[in-house]
Amino acid sequence: MSLFLLLLLVALVLGVIGLTVAGLFHLFVVGIVVLVADLVLAGVLIGRRGRPAR
Repeated sequence: MSLFLLLLLVALVLGVIGLTVAGLFHLFVVGIVVLVADLVLAGVLIGRRGRPAR
């Protein structure tokens, strides 16, 4: 859970810096990529927990 929150925070910081500082739009794109990777990671972790034990 802490990895999810850390990646979410990094994505938000990179996105804000990328949008506010002129010429750093690539940081915004990197922030979006980190956010998508974070959501995929969360989906995989939730999917693993959702299976019933055999």
